[in-house]
Amino acid sequence: MNPSPPEPSPLGTPPPYVPGHGLLAGRSAVVTAAAGAGIGGATARRLLEEGARVVLSDAHARRLKESEAELAAEFGADKVAALPCDVTDEAQVAALLDLVEERHGRLDVVVNNAGLGGTTDLVDMTDAQWDKVLDVTLGGTFRCTRAALRRFRDAGTGGVVVNNASVIGWRAQRGQAHYAAAKAGVMALTRCAALEAAAYGVRVNAVAPSLAMHPHLVKVTTPELLAELTSREAFGRHAEPWEVANAVVFLASDYSSYLTGEVLSVSSRHP
Repeated sequence: MNPSPPEPSPLGTPPPYVPGHGLLAGRSAVVTAAAGAGIGGATARRLLEEGARVVLSDAHARRLKESEAELAAEFGADKVAALPCDVTDEAQVAALLDLVEERHGRLDVVVNNAGLGGTTDLVDMTDAQWDKVLDVTLGGTFRCTRAALRRFRDAGTGGVVVNNASVIGWRAQRGQAHYAAAKAGVMALTRCAALEAAAYGVRVNAVAPSLAMHPHLVKVTTPELLAELTSREAFGRHAEPWEVANAVVFLASDYSSYLTGEVLSVSSRHP
């Protein structure tokens, strides 16, 4: 007998956490900006729950070490490794992917989650502010995608890239010109890379969340803006980071075998 489906959650209430189903058993994955309680950390955990072996990376070495220890204790030291990585540095990106292949023999999934935001009106924005956000958010995704595609092509065993975009790449928001431009660029990069990578059996897709709450966001955003953004969401609440991670798992798994070049909106706020 099939179990009854769960009751829908009341408006404004997150649904129950979804257990893993082994969708990525035997796969080896890497996740950038994976230290902490945001989308990257939630994605690393979901990949492990789905059976993958995961290499975490982040620019914050202390938080990364703490995340590695926590996940290794829960899932096993053979399933978890970590290496600090600045995605603006091509050599560090290469070293990160080298570690995946050294530890697990192959690379199957690359999740490009690293990004940098900020709030500054364009009229007051400096070149340095613009360059930093673009270099981390778009340039970092470019470097990691390029490195992954080279390895996937040479290995000839296929692979998956999932990029973290944002609905702000479609929609305007004051003070976010640099971040919006970077995320729109991630969407365009995803589509172009997908066309090129299809020839060697590799899929490239992206997720576009709107508002996924985590401690860092609370520190850099005013309560008033968070309340305003939350009020625009169809479910009357922000997304939990693991809900975005579920979409990443779907795109990384064989359930999305015919999807490439897509930007999946994890929100009702698609234009």
